[in-house]
Amino acid sequence: MKVIMTCGGTGGHIYPAVAIADELRRRDENTEILFVGSEIGMEKDLVPESGYEITLISADGFSRTLKGSIRSVKRVLKGRGQAKELIASFRPDLVIGTGGYASAPVVSMAEKQGIPTYIQEQNAIPGKTNKFLARKARKIFLGFAKAADYFKDKEKLVLTGNPVRREFSDLDREEIRREMGIPEDTFVVLAFGGSQGAGRLNKEMLRVIERYNGDPRTQIWLGAGSYYYDAIHKELDEKGLTLEDNILIAEYIHDMSRRLAASDLVISRSGALTVAEVCVCGVPAVFIPFPDAAENHQYYNALAVAEKGGAFVIEEKDLETKPLTKQIEKLREDPRLREDMAHGCRECGSADAVEVICDTIFEDIK
Repeated sequence: MKVIMTCGGTGGHIYPAVAIADELRRRDENTEILFVGSEIGMEKDLVPESGYEITLISADGFSRTLKGSIRSVKRVLKGRGQAKELIASFRPDLVIGTGGYASAPVVSMAEKQGIPTYIQEQNAIPGKTNKFLARKARKIFLGFAKAADYFKDKEKLVLTGNPVRREFSDLDREEIRREMGIPEDTFVVLAFGGSQGAGRLNKEMLRVIERYNGDPRTQIWLGAGSYYYDAIHKELDEKGLTLEDNILIAEYIHDMSRRLAASDLVISRSGALTVAEVCVCGVPAVFIPFPDAAENHQYYNALAVAEKGGAFVIEEKDLETKPLTKQIEKLREDPRLREDMAHGCRECGSADAVEVICDTIFEDIK
């Protein structure tokens, strides 16, 4: 079988596609998989790092300026031509799109040629690309139940949860903490804002670091992001604060699955992939949604977990009146609350999402 996976932009679109590709390969090692992405997204680096070939095409979003719109139209038209040639050359049996600019020309061209197409939507509020492509897709796989409100063809919808890589569901918390040398009674907080970071979240975490620096009962791990990493260290130097051994500030958390499994609390944005990974690991969370996300979808992603009791949601505008230190203290001193939140979090996770997606596709095409 030959499959095109098309995705792009951020890890939130890319890693679900990788998880699906991994499962397809696990079921049949002879499956040929080709990723197609855009020239401007993170996929050009993340997909090869995951062990797959990728072809890059011209793609772009809509611009608010006339000049930008003209440029975008030219790139999109070029991308459609490239997608048509690519599909004719590779001759896939099916195409799976997980969102991002490159998905639109590839999936739409496949549909025109009668090739079965499938869509995976990660967010509680679907993106424009997937809403457009869903009209002719064979199946639409949903990460959140709320997303069903935005699609007309209900018979196509399959609620699966978001697919995550197997490394997030096959970990033992106690074993990992032993390997890391973390005592069982140490409270571990993992905070991150994505590969580039999140300025407002980092600002609040500086207060947390000042509060817990040197506290033997608490460990703080912060993935500051490439954009903010140097600035955070500069601010710490200006404050004359020397970090103790219980504080780790990294540019990027490379062993995210292990860090998540070992944590007692996660503080993060609420992109769909982050929420899915946190929930599969069953870690209580404080989600701080990115306020400028399209249609405020990060807020609704976080709300879905909060409604099950698995997370607290703090909007950026409320951080002054709801300091993170207060939430940390509340959870650190209340093991029962942590246990209840972990249970609520797991209820929102779906460790078998990728299996359900692949089962459904194979049943549909047989």
